[in-house]
Amino acid sequence: MFARLPPLLRQLLPLALILALVMGATQWLQSSHQQAQGQVLRELAKPGDIRMISSTTCVFCERARHWMRAEAVPFQECFIETDAACMAEYQARGARGTPTMVVRGQTQLGFDKERVAQALRS
Repeated sequence: MFARLPPLLRQLLPLALILALVMGATQWLQSSHQQAQGQVLRELAKPGDIRMISSTTCVFCERARHWMRAEAVPFQECFIETDAACMAEYQARGARGTPTMVVRGQTQLGFDKERVAQALRS
């Protein structure tokens, strides 16, 4: 079957297989790491510990929301465009963008799983 392939393709086939294996292994490792991060946050976070100040048009907010829901991490969320109290908190914290994470009272710009975990540990 492979004998019918042109010589150049026969030479590149092993390289393509190795590349496919490396890419698959990389995806698997990333997925395992994300699941482990989710487990850590689930164990550390209690209801009310994490609040995400969001914007309805924020792509990064959507990604954070999706990940936390998929990993069953307890969090609250408010939107600055639709909730006056949320906008007031956003301004009072001197936030410069969304998502703004409030983890046990500590303000963090952006969603970084490791930073959230670190704040929950302290």
